[in-house]
Amino acid sequence: MSEETVDVLIVGAGAAGAAIAWSLADTRMNVLCMEQGDWMDPAQYPSTRLDWDLGRFGEFGLSPNSRGRETDYPVNDSGSPIQISNFNAVGGSTILYAGHFPRFHPGDFRVRSLDGVGDDWPIDYETLAPYYDVNARMMGVAGLAGDPAYPPKSVPLPPVPLGKLGETLAGGFNQLGWHWWPSDSAIATQEYEGRAPCINLGPCLTGCAQGAKGSTDVTYWPAATRKGVRLATRCRVREVTIGADGLADGVLYYDAEGVERRQRAEIVIVACNGVGTPRLLLNSASATHPNGLANSSGLVGKNFMFHPYAMITGIFDDPLEGYKGPTGCCIMSQEFYETDLSRGFSRGYTLETTRGMGAVSTSMLGMGTGRVPWGEGHHEAFAQLHDRTAGMVAICEDLPEEHNRVTLDPELVDSNGVPSPKIDYTLSENSRKMCDHAVARGREVLEAAGAKEVLGEPLLAVAGWHLMGTARMGTDPATSVVNEWGRCHDVKNLFVVDGSVFVTSAGVNPTNTLQAFALYVADRIKNNLENLFD
Repeated sequence: MSEETVDVLIVGAGAAGAAIAWSLADTRMNVLCMEQGDWMDPAQYPSTRLDWDLGRFGEFGLSPNSRGRETDYPVNDSGSPIQISNFNAVGGSTILYAGHFPRFHPGDFRVRSLDGVGDDWPIDYETLAPYYDVNARMMGVAGLAGDPAYPPKSVPLPPVPLGKLGETLAGGFNQLGWHWWPSDSAIATQEYEGRAPCINLGPCLTGCAQGAKGSTDVTYWPAATRKGVRLATRCRVREVTIGADGLADGVLYYDAEGVERRQRAEIVIVACNGVGTPRLLLNSASATHPNGLANSSGLVGKNFMFHPYAMITGIFDDPLEGYKGPTGCCIMSQEFYETDLSRGFSRGYTLETTRGMGAVSTSMLGMGTGRVPWGEGHHEAFAQLHDRTAGMVAICEDLPEEHNRVTLDPELVDSNGVPSPKIDYTLSENSRKMCDHAVARGREVLEAAGAKEVLGEPLLAVAGWHLMGTARMGTDPATSVVNEWGRCHDVKNLFVVDGSVFVTSAGVNPTNTLQAFALYVADRIKNNLENLFD
């Protein structure tokens, strides 16, 4: 790559990096995005093979520590009961996500004012509402207007069909008189913007070969590159560099052959997720920033939040056709979303239904719980379990705590010798009570829906999908890393746009909100180009 100076350099081609790149292309600036992964080939996704159900335990598994992909970086998460799950490629973790795509509630931006916990955001729902709308069009969101849990909103596509499984679980919610609604999903339910519709294949979590799932490699990136954005893959950024004027002047990175190179830039935007972003900022320490870049507050890496997941699974007598439909998108319930202190905890959670499992996953569940024996009776017992499970996960709001943090591991490094992130995280008592409550309520729903047996897992250890809070936004440089539009307090031409800026986590999937925020930041940059660094 040449030594030219680009106008804007974006680090990370995932959900947020793709959105802000597409928007900034309107300026006709020279925009370059660097991604340490590569383009994915949908023809190589596990769902194109007969052994597709094995893919989620191998190269397309959740944890970078077990996948063994060259483009991954290892994470020391031994100090956390929840394992990190991310993916490095064009599209980032949207390659493996389920596509569940709710918005935050208006109250999620005001938890300190409403409930006396966490902190209020420096922006509100109304600020992001128009960007949620833009993002829905770009990602191809399916859903149904009228959900009483939200202000009025619209999406461009009809909802994902409920199917027999969804109708069965909806019946359980109806029996109890609890809220449920077809979930917003970044899944094309009909042909949309050149993308083929969902064919209800099922294995969304190992990549969508159909192209129906809204991963940003098939939504934002084709549009961004047509508008002139350049995307360089296999570029592992080691650090952001600072010039004599105190501004970021580019990055040092390793190319695909492991050669160290430099890329200069007038503006640097970091979009590496709630673990990768603090890793990069901390690794960019220098004489003028000895504790890490943009870290005068000491908060880079701190206040790390997951969404603790509980999982509740029901076993039914009759087949449910659970293999038909997207993995995690059907219906959701926000009956227990807002704070009710009589439950014993603050804030709340969303219940999201999950589809049935493949044959290998069903076997592992059955043998792991003693329901499917080896040898005699194996096939009969398997038949009583396969296509007869249905359930839900509870996405529990995590509150920020400074002791939950991302630091640099003193020994573990990636294949280029860059220090790896180390996670120290303790599940709070508030989150533990919330998870237990969710399991109990989920059990009630499944029993009301006709389940003959219910399995509850209060904390899903592999569910470290949502990574937030480690470069939080705020108006006070002493208590935040970036301002209300993502600009670092300490470095006026350095921006952060991923989930690390989140002040609180809400009780829903974060991708829609972090993309809406990235689009909002892009507009702030575009509208303030003449005095951007003032």
